[in-house]
Amino acid sequence: MPTEGLTEQINDQAEKEKTAEEKKWSFYIAISTALIAVLAAISSLIAGHHSNEALIEQIRASDQWAFYQAKGIKADIVALNGNSYFKDSMEKKYKVQQQDIKKEAEIFQRSSEIHLQKHILLAKSVTLFQIAIAISAISILSKKRVLWYFAILLTIAGIVFFISGLV
Repeated sequence: MPTEGLTEQINDQAEKEKTAEEKKWSFYIAISTALIAVLAAISSLIAGHHSNEALIEQIRASDQWAFYQAKGIKADIVALNGNSYFKDSMEKKYKVQQQDIKKEAEIFQRSSEIHLQKHILLAKSVTLFQIAIAISAISILSKKRVLWYFAILLTIAGIVFFISGLV
C-alpha cells in the first residue's frame, strides 16, 4: 500500500513537471516567433524602401540620359549650321555639358543598382523569416523541438541577409 501511493505521487509530480516544461517550451516558441515576425516586418519595410529608391534613381538616370541626348542634338545642329559665328564655341560648350551630364547619369545608375542589390538581400531575409515563422507554428502544433531549432537556424540565416542588406 505505501509504495502504491508513492508511485502515484511520483507519476503526478512527473506529469506536472512535464506539463510545466511544455508550457515553458511553448512560451519560448511564442516569444521567438514574435521576434522573428518583428524582424520580418522591419526587413520588409526597408526592402520596400530600397526598391522605391532604386526606381527613383533609375528615373533620374533616364532623365539625365535624355538631357545628354538633347545636348548632343544641339551640338549636331550647331555643327551643321556652317555660317554661325559662334559655331565652334557653342559646339564645344554642348560637348562639355554632355560629359558632365553623362557623369551624373552614371552616378544615378550606380545608385539604382546599389539600392536594387540591397532590396534583393532584404527580400531574401524576409523570405527566410516567413519560413521560420511557419516552421515555428508547425513545431508547436506537432510538439517537435527539432523543427523549432531549424526555424532558429533559418532566422540566423535571415539575420545574415538582413545585416548584409543594411551595409
